[in-house]
Amino acid sequence: MSFKKIFIWALASLYIFCGCQKNESSSEVVIYTALDRMFSEPILKKFEAQTGIKVRAKYDTENTKTVGLTAALMEQKSRPICDIFWNNEIINTIRLQKLGILEAHSSAATNAIPPQYRDPEGYWTGFAARARVLLVNTEKISLEKAPKTLKELSKPRWAKQCGIARPIAGTTASHVACLFASWGVQNTQDFLLRLRENGVHIESGNKACARKVASGELTMALTDTDDAMIEILENKPVAIIYLDRDSQEFGTLFIPNTLALIRNSPHQENGKKLIDFLLSPEVEKMLALCPSQQIPLNPKVKMKLSVPTPHEISVQKVDFGKAADLWESSRQFITQKFLP
Repeated sequence: MSFKKIFIWALASLYIFCGCQKNESSSEVVIYTALDRMFSEPILKKFEAQTGIKVRAKYDTENTKTVGLTAALMEQKSRPICDIFWNNEIINTIRLQKLGILEAHSSAATNAIPPQYRDPEGYWTGFAARARVLLVNTEKISLEKAPKTLKELSKPRWAKQCGIARPIAGTTASHVACLFASWGVQNTQDFLLRLRENGVHIESGNKACARKVASGELTMALTDTDDAMIEILENKPVAIIYLDRDSQEFGTLFIPNTLALIRNSPHQENGKKLIDFLLSPEVEKMLALCPSQQIPLNPKVKMKLSVPTPHEISVQKVDFGKAADLWESSRQFITQKFLP
């Protein structure tokens, strides 16, 4: 075989190889998700079945949710690997936006979400919310005597009876940042120090809080509706209290899951397709019907829920952008002053 023929054959082989690589790459999408794998994986599998697009998912652990994935996305800013961030809260998503890591994307699916739960420029969209609640063991305390407001948890009468997840990751850290934004820095710091002095139990996560209340190890604990509902569905002696639900001053905090497209990611178009799929009424209904019973934000989802929606009780009004700006200072206070 002549040198010319060998060169042409090699060039053609290289072209075919590169083309195959490109086609393989274009048929997949990479997502980082902080939502529990047991709930998110079946939905991602359904997207694969419907579209033929392979979903490569990275899941996080209960203890480091949100924070670990956020740190990874920050490290990859110059050379992104991930296409979609499915966060189980909102504050760290906004932090990524402020660092220029997100790409704007809007569609009919995103525009259906109420304005307070989506970025006006399309950098992130909220869906499938959870409420921050107090779970109580009904064998240890009656609902009538249990606290009805968040501030009551710091009173001496509840000393050593209440639990909270370590507020440095996940929705608990977001809750604290939201308090810094809505209550003010000094008021929130004073409240947290009173909790510590009151002997609040620090648990590894919201799930651990819910389980310890269900077992009777704790009388009550702050957690999310999804972890609380799992214990209720297992017929444990527990009940949910929506703190400040009737208060016009504070209200119950609802924290949505959020979806965001990563800037300059490898599979932008597939990422947009996955976001549109995840924001569909069908997916919000799936998340509402699973044991976690997450709360749909799309008004097109019509179904009876076991948990109240933000339209049915007083909602804590939060400037999530301000809470994101206060994230670092709130985390510094927690690690230096609140945690043992």
